[in-house]
Amino acid sequence: MGAHMPNPSLKAGRILPVVGRVRLGQLLKLPNIISLCRIGMVPIFLVLLSKDRFTPALYVFALAAATDALDGAVARWFDIRTELGAILDPFADKLMLLSALVVLTFEHALPVWLLILTAIRDIVLVLGYLMISFAAGERFPVRPSISGKLTTLLLIVCVIGTLASHFGLGQRDWYVLLYLTGLVLVVSGIQYLRQALVYLSQHVPELFS
Repeated sequence: MGAHMPNPSLKAGRILPVVGRVRLGQLLKLPNIISLCRIGMVPIFLVLLSKDRFTPALYVFALAAATDALDGAVARWFDIRTELGAILDPFADKLMLLSALVVLTFEHALPVWLLILTAIRDIVLVLGYLMISFAAGERFPVRPSISGKLTTLLLIVCVIGTLASHFGLGQRDWYVLLYLTGLVLVVSGIQYLRQALVYLSQHVPELFS
C-alpha cells in the first residue's frame, strides 16, 4: 500500500487562513487602531463645526490631538512598528489638521495665508516624496525633524486656541503665535527639502552631474 500523500489543496486551505490572520493582526496593532480612531474623529469634528457646536468640537479635536501623541508613545514603548503605521499616522495628522484649518478659514476664524502655507508645504512634501521614491527606486525614508514636530504642535495650538477663543490671549499675542507658526512651517519645509536633496545626491548622483 502506497504512502499517504498530503493533499496540496488541503494544505493551502489551512495555510491561507493563517496568513490572513497574520495580516489582520498586523493591521490591528494598537498604534494603528489609535490612528484609525483619530481618522474616525475627523467627520465627527466637522459635523460639530458645521452645526456651530464649538465646545464639543473643541473636545473632539483635543482628544484627537492627544491620540496623536499616544499612538507614537505606544509604538515606542512596546516596539510596535509596522509599514501601515508609518502611513496611517502622518495621514491621520494631515487629515485632522487640514480639515480643521479649511473649515476655520472659511469661517474667517483663521487667516487664509496660514491655510495656504500649510497646504503648499504638505502638497510639496507628498509630491516630492513620490517623485524621489520613483527616481531612487526605493521608498524615501522621511525622518521627522524638530521643526516638523513643532509645526504640528503649533498648528494644533492654533486650532484649539481658535475654538477656545484664543485662550484669552490679546489680539497682538494671537497674531504673534500665528506668525510664529507660519515661520516654523516655512523652516520645516526647507529642512525637509534639504533632507530630500541630500538623499538624492547619495542615491541618484546622476541627477546632479
